[in-house]
Amino acid sequence: MFQLLELRNNVGIRPSLFKVEQTKAIREVLNTKLANKVLFKHGLCIVLHDILHIGDSFSFPGDAGTYTSVLFRYVVFKPFEDEVLIGRVRRSSSEGVWVTLGFFEDVFLPQEYLQSPCRFDKEDNCWVWEYRDGLETHNLYMDEKEEIRFRVVKVEYNDVAKTKRSTATEKGGPIPAGGVEGEPLPMKIIGTISEPGLGLLSWWREDNVE
Repeated sequence: MFQLLELRNNVGIRPSLFKVEQTKAIREVLNTKLANKVLFKHGLCIVLHDILHIGDSFSFPGDAGTYTSVLFRYVVFKPFEDEVLIGRVRRSSSEGVWVTLGFFEDVFLPQEYLQSPCRFDKEDNCWVWEYRDGLETHNLYMDEKEEIRFRVVKVEYNDVAKTKRSTATEKGGPIPAGGVEGEPLPMKIIGTISEPGLGLLSWWREDNVE
């Protein structure tokens, strides 16, 4: 689920950080720059792990800051296919269920990857697994905030920066500074619960049997 990614970057230090010890200043800049950002095809950046090498510093004419080549390792969230994770139901729609992991909210369970047979309850705005035990049918609701276990089918990445550049070129305007509605997610996990043992944790507890 979590991996160490080795990166090299020219870290810019502004004059306001000149009084701070260099390594500490570099850590602060790298975490500010990368934490909670998605690197295309590499995953979600969590926190700086360590610094492997600090090169020479240099500056540019007219720029009060300094720049230093730094080799470092960063902790990234990049689940692998078939990995089993536990999150909470965030919201549901007729297309499927969105799940949050707490630090990452773009996990989607499409309708075809839910337990079968199931149906979407428009009144309660949630999915219902119509579990049949051979004698009768039990309606098991997937309510919001319930803990849910799922298996990763795939992880999708979108080069959002490239999309923004293309959109700006087509419209003849500047590159948007932030996301807009309908814009593709930089990283999305597609999961499934259509297997024994997957789904709400409460479904598989012995004390849940009525």
